[in-house]
Amino acid sequence: MSVGEEVRTEQTKPQQSLGTAAARNLATTTKSLPQMQEISSRWLLRMLPWVDIQGGTYRVNRRLTFAVGDGRLTFVKTGDRVEIIPAELGELPALRSYEDEEVLFEIARRCEQREVPAGDVIASFGSPSDEVYLLAHGRVEKVGTGPYGDDESLGVLADGAYFGEDALLNEDAIWEYTARALTACTVLVLPRQEFAQIAERSDTLREHLQQRRSIPSQRSNKYGEKEIDLSAGHSGEPDIPHTFVDYEARPREYELSVAQTVLRIHSRVADLYNQPMNQTEQQIRLTVEALKERQEHELVNNRDFGLLHNCEYDQRIQPHDGVPGPDDLDELLSRRRGTRMLLAHPRAIAAFGRELNKRGLVPETVDMAGNRIPTWRGVPIFPCNKIPVSDARTTSIIALRTGEADQGVIGLRASGIPDEIEPSLSVRFMGINEQAIIKYLVTAYYSAAVLVPDALGVLENVEIGRWR
Repeated sequence: MSVGEEVRTEQTKPQQSLGTAAARNLATTTKSLPQMQEISSRWLLRMLPWVDIQGGTYRVNRRLTFAVGDGRLTFVKTGDRVEIIPAELGELPALRSYEDEEVLFEIARRCEQREVPAGDVIASFGSPSDEVYLLAHGRVEKVGTGPYGDDESLGVLADGAYFGEDALLNEDAIWEYTARALTACTVLVLPRQEFAQIAERSDTLREHLQQRRSIPSQRSNKYGEKEIDLSAGHSGEPDIPHTFVDYEARPREYELSVAQTVLRIHSRVADLYNQPMNQTEQQIRLTVEALKERQEHELVNNRDFGLLHNCEYDQRIQPHDGVPGPDDLDELLSRRRGTRMLLAHPRAIAAFGRELNKRGLVPETVDMAGNRIPTWRGVPIFPCNKIPVSDARTTSIIALRTGEADQGVIGLRASGIPDEIEPSLSVRFMGINEQAIIKYLVTAYYSAAVLVPDALGVLENVEIGRWR
């Protein structure tokens, strides 16, 4: 008998039992809860200390600080031409709070674009400082002289930074370090001579510069806070200094932000299709999960209160070699006391792990709610996929000191709101419309506050795509 004949014989045999396809019509199917890929670990929401506030606003009172101006510059690129946005010049210490748009436009127009090859020295230690450099793109290393004559790195600057700003206020300024291009750089150069010509013709600019020159005469500590006069180590009966602690006249206030949506469920679905799972409960559960994901995203990325946008400029550092190495995290941790947690994109954690592998290092881990979390210097590194990754495959690593008692970063919420299902999260019935659709308003109120600047630090422009 051939193979074809055997197949036909098998197909013509009479069925001797009930088939599985028909049997399923009488069987009870075991079902899973509705699944959702968007749900992440949300370590920031879980680990951030939350403070309940009244009135929807939290005011951060600080000791009086003399702001001398340091920030990040923004540029506009048209083809191969790069220009500084005139208003951004107000981030330079000499032009802090200066608002004459016509003068700022003229200063921006006098800036000269230069392309600097990798490895070139932009400015040399000890030479006269007569130009201000605005770094539009690239990485520049500041190199100083160590106590024994060796070169030592004083930090790395990246896009949006500036250096040589003392030239605008001090005609006798000299370079106290050497600036060397680590990569090909695009810089805008503002010569002091051009700036002085503009100041000669502008009464408002001259007055402003005179005021700025008087700021260093204010007695302040290394953090820029008004100094508290003290006496120590004396003997006899000297005059004890008198002092007081001054506060900021206009402290920052954080208002609670809101994330909301209106969930709609047809009454027929809510009435009839509730076994074995309640449709309304599952719809609300998945909506709340999405709301929490958005909440964490806002805590990281919101321009008003998000961590990435509220970190002070002097608490932002650049990786020395681009990739996140152990030395970079050591530098990040050294900028603040009592760092409680690090937040990094999972791909940044993987890149850091590759650097550890190259050095033969194995990070310690800690148990957090049944999860093994890697640590560095005892500080847990939590994954957070809300930290953005740029098109150039760079990202950031965030360091946090948390809690009110430690003058750290805190989360803000309003517990006890109507129809609350979790602290500061409510599901409110909105009625049934003429199409028999039930509506629920799902709302979350939240924000975050940085109590003192050094509670938050960021390692910026971390490369995650380099494998060699």
